[in-house]
Amino acid sequence: MGINLNPFTWWTGASWGTILYGLRGKTQVGEDSLGNTYWEGGSDTAGNPRRYVIYAGANDTSRVPPEWFSWLHHQVDHAPDRSLPAPRAWEKPAVPNLTGTALAYRPQGALEKGGRRASATGDYEAWTPDGDEAPGDERGAAA
Repeated sequence: MGINLNPFTWWTGASWGTILYGLRGKTQVGEDSLGNTYWEGGSDTAGNPRRYVIYAGANDTSRVPPEWFSWLHHQVDHAPDRSLPAPRAWEKPAVPNLTGTALAYRPQGALEKGGRRASATGDYEAWTPDGDEAPGDERGAAA
């Protein structure tokens, strides 16, 4: 979106006002693999330190990795590199929500994949209004 749109929008990233005034007196705590920066400063009504994220790109909460999510929500006291163990070799990196993108999951019957799905297996029989009642169906019986 660029530098020209930045003063007027908040959904494409931090606005100039946030950068100039919102982070005044705050301390940068860290940065994640997606380029988001994390800040701490001030306190909320309960006396807990306020924690912030400045997104690198679109403001989308699914772009916050789990370890930083836990820090933002006061589940851990310190930044993830100090309070959490190193990631295991088998752990996959966090992926943002891909809904609405070309990389979104689409099952076999989706229109975006051609709209063809496997035929029914034959265990389904459609209801018809002039057909017989099913055995044990008392809805049509006289009271």
